[in-house]
Amino acid sequence: MTLRNFNIEFINPKNFKLDPNKNKVVMVVNIATHCGYTPQLSKLEALYQKYSHKGFLIIGVPSNEFGEQTPGQDEEIATFCKRNYGVSFPITSKTLVKGNDKNNFFDFLIKKTGGVEIRWNFEKFLIFKNGKEVQRFQSNEDPLSSTITNLIEKELKDET
Repeated sequence: MTLRNFNIEFINPKNFKLDPNKNKVVMVVNIATHCGYTPQLSKLEALYQKYSHKGFLIIGVPSNEFGEQTPGQDEEIATFCKRNYGVSFPITSKTLVKGNDKNNFFDFLIKKTGGVEIRWNFEKFLIFKNGKEVQRFQSNEDPLSSTITNLIEKELKDET
């Protein structure tokens, strides 16, 4: 099962589709607009700008499940991210990322990384090109940390 097996609704850009013919390194992040970690959006954008031309993709997934820190409708969230943090990476519709009713995509990511529920906003899942390997990073892990960037660089170089 890979990222392309899931139905993901995007709000920015609305017609975004994952190219089924290209293997990408993908980082999925449950984002929030009113969280202490929200400034990570600018670092995520910097990461996206640095590697997107090499086959790296970030997908921001708004969730309001942690302290109701993502109020507003989808369009408001997309506008906030763009205006305040320059976000150009794709953003999905607001999604449930924990509990029994969580999106099946997050159920897959959580199971691939040990089965522990997401604890807070800005947890990061790095999906390797083969779609089978997933590495998980907690909210406090800086998106530009050498741990993350070294993994991305290694995976972008490796032919799988």
